[in-house]
Parts: sequence; structure tokens; C-alpha cells
Amino acid sequence: MKNKTIISVLIITLTIVGLLWLARPAQQLASTNPNSDYSANALKALENSYDFGEISMAQGKVEKTFEISNVAGQDITLERVTTSCMCTVAYLGTTEDGKEKGPFGMIGHGGSVPKANEIIKSGESRKIRVVFDPNAHGPAGIGIINRIVMLEDSLGRVLELQIKAVVTP
Repeated sequence: MKNKTIISVLIITLTIVGLLWLARPAQQLASTNPNSDYSANALKALENSYDFGEISMAQGKVEKTFEISNVAGQDITLERVTTSCMCTVAYLGTTEDGKEKGPFGMIGHGGSVPKANEIIKSGESRKIRVVFDPNAHGPAGIGIINRIVMLEDSLGRVLELQIKAVVTP
């Protein structure tokens, strides 16, 4: 029984190391040429973090709208919008009709997260509406929270937006 446990741990460790090794070349491609527009994140936010302060579960959902801009010299494709927890969802504002795409949530929780596949032109700005539900975790969810919304472009570059709060009953 002890040998089976050791072998299982070894297989899991090798799998994780292998996945990390496979992910490494994609990160290097984006940063090989420091003069390229692809070396830095093409998406920038006016503010990357927002603190709601103290919020009550009794008051229900709260939201914050962030503004992001494509600062690269070319159009980019925003492929994914994901969140770090199922209590948080994000909506991407579109320019075509003024509507929103979403909700985008946590990967692997409650089904698949739809791809954004939204082209953001050079110099263009978009709104990202982030909605946090303080009731999602029930009574055990009181206290300090930190949640992240990740925006990933087609080259694997990620812009993170963070919300913080202290949840009270």
C-alpha cells in the first residue's frame, strides 16, 4: 500500500512538472524581442484594483466597472475572460451594439466558460463589469476577500483586475 502511494505521488509530481515545462515556451515567445509590441501586455487598465471596503451580505451583489485599452500598435484578440472564484463574474462591453458579452466566470466550475473572441482595435477602450456576490459562499464567506479577473489575449498575455472587500453578515 505504501509503494502505491509513493508511485501515485511521483506520477502526479511528474505530470505537474511536465505541464509547467510545456507552458514555458509560450511565455518565452511573447518576450523574445524586447522591441516588439508583443513583448509587453497590449491591454492596460486605468486602474487594476478596486477595494469595495466593507460590504454586507444582506445588501447583495456589488459591482465595479473597469476600463481597459489596447495600447499596442495593432489589433488584438481578447480570447478569454475568467475569474478566480465562482462568486465573481465579468461582462465584456462590446462596441458593435453597446451590449455586453458574458457572463464569464471561473474555469471548471458550473460548466465551461465561453470564449470572448473579441477583437480590440489599436487605441480602442472597452468596459469590463465585474460582479461579486457576497452570498455565494454562505455564512462561511465572511471576512476578507480578494478576487481576480484575468483577461487573456491570443498570444497568452494576461491582464489581471483585482477586487477586494471585507464581507460582513
